[in-house]
Amino acid sequence: MSDYLFEAPEVFALPVAGEALSYPVRRIFCVGRNYAAHAAEMGGEVDREAPWYFTKSVAHAVLSGAEVDFPPGTENYHHEMELAFVLGASVFEATEAEAAAAIYAYGCALDMTRRDRQQDGKDNRRPWSLGKDVEGSAVFAPLTKAAEFGAPAAQAIHLEVDGETRQAADLSEMVWSPTEIVMHLSRYYHLTAGDVILTGTPAGVGPVTAGQVITGGIDGLAPIRLALKVTKS
Repeated sequence: MSDYLFEAPEVFALPVAGEALSYPVRRIFCVGRNYAAHAAEMGGEVDREAPWYFTKSVAHAVLSGAEVDFPPGTENYHHEMELAFVLGASVFEATEAEAAAAIYAYGCALDMTRRDRQQDGKDNRRPWSLGKDVEGSAVFAPLTKAAEFGAPAAQAIHLEVDGETRQAADLSEMVWSPTEIVMHLSRYYHLTAGDVILTGTPAGVGPVTAGQVITGGIDGLAPIRLALKVTKS
């Protein structure tokens, strides 16, 4: 018999290439405006003093290959293709060496966004939660261990909608590297295994509609796919 008033949610976990065991997700952090060209297309610029963050709920995460409902409350739902990485060790106020050593694996991710609701937040100086923390909006492909992937450098990153290329860049365009992100974020949180960090999206974000299929990839990593259901009336 359970000690809970209702059934507890299942643990959300990511497959890891070459491993029989999966990676359980604890928290999801996201870096904002980590590509200068994307910041420009959104009418802003990169804050080169330090990275900044928002979060997504683990309850809103899905695995690559999922088919999800088009979210309610938006007329401008956007795709954002990103490199994600996960931690395999605990760090706090990490040095460069400690931050680099804590990165366990990398993977492709999608940060789906209600852009109109995000803009509401910007315009009214309110939180972005309705825009960013959306059911089914954190999408993850299987992970590849850091030792096998190597350091993010000039690997190509791309995204397609119904086969048409929307985003095409390379990881060298990131302003803040994964190691630098861990060093900075660990000043504010006791980071540990189970923490996932999305590193921002390159230019080319745009709207998608119900019935479309989003695919993407990063050289050396497992590709990603998301289908948006057509909701029946």
